[in-house]
Amino acid sequence: MVRHSAEAFLSHDLIDQLWIVVAEGQEELLSNVMASISEFNMVVGGSTRQESVSNGLSAIAANGFCDLVLVHDAARPFLDHEVIDRLLCSLDGKDAAIPVLPVIDTIIEEETGELGGTLNRDILRRVQTPQAFDFKKLFSVHRTQQQNRKASDDSQLFQAAGHVVTLVQGDEKLKKYTTMRDFDEERNIPIIRTGMGFDVHQLAADEELWLGGIKIEHDRGLVGHSDADVLLHALTDALLGAVGAGDIGDHFPPSDPQWRGASSRQFVEYATKFITEIGGAINNVDITLICEKPKIKPHRNKIRQNIADILYLALDRVSLKATTTEGLGYTGRGEGIAAQAIATISMNGEN
Repeated sequence: MVRHSAEAFLSHDLIDQLWIVVAEGQEELLSNVMASISEFNMVVGGSTRQESVSNGLSAIAANGFCDLVLVHDAARPFLDHEVIDRLLCSLDGKDAAIPVLPVIDTIIEEETGELGGTLNRDILRRVQTPQAFDFKKLFSVHRTQQQNRKASDDSQLFQAAGHVVTLVQGDEKLKKYTTMRDFDEERNIPIIRTGMGFDVHQLAADEELWLGGIKIEHDRGLVGHSDADVLLHALTDALLGAVGAGDIGDHFPPSDPQWRGASSRQFVEYATKFITEIGGAINNVDITLICEKPKIKPHRNKIRQNIADILYLALDRVSLKATTTEGLGYTGRGEGIAAQAIATISMNGEN
């Protein structure tokens, strides 16, 4: 989490130096986390947040001061440059700026387990970090406000000392990770996974030509143990590959006589069911056929619709393209047809 924020600051053009405050005894841990990053300074913090910030400010002052400082909680790792930009722009002629978000829920006061007053959420805001300040003024505030233990962040100390704090738009991604439930929710965010498939079959006389589950009239067909549907074979491998489940040969070995002449549709149906049963969902597929003949365009929409039906997808989530190799190689000589497929699926974050 520290490294995420550190990389966000260090990659911003207007950030000159980074100081990371850690608890005593965590120095080696931080060094390991930041092993490949050298552009930061380490400071040992105190027993409270306020003391830790004060220690960081003192270290900066001892290093020669600076004009502006941003104070950030490592518990908010997903920091964007846009938030930093808004804060620094707001400090033009101002002493402090903090990012805030509106309150959406109704907010009440509790009185001994019963409903008390209702607060006006229109004027309430959720406060985030980083918070930006005129360095010398914040440093002075920390030196004179050491007894103010009720402040939960630096803007409260700054305001208590008589300074004005400007508000800028915050960011929902700057969520503060505090309890294990916060991390559990993060693990449940779907993960996008991608699989790739490739297959090739020889063209020969007296064979049927099946592509994408559609029989196409042609003077030759594809040779294989099943119906040799090169398109659906590549698609099956892409789907299985997306979940790390091997390839079509692992599940339907060509040595097994039951698959002789079998429709390749059932291979794709099997892969689709496999993905569904482990908590996945197919997002889209993109397939490219490589051949000189036959021309695929007249059959493209029919093939796309058939694949969409098998995968239970909308038609716009199935892409089919065709290309040639300009007469080069076995496909260029008309000896066979090749197919490439890519599939993307969503998996629950715990999988």
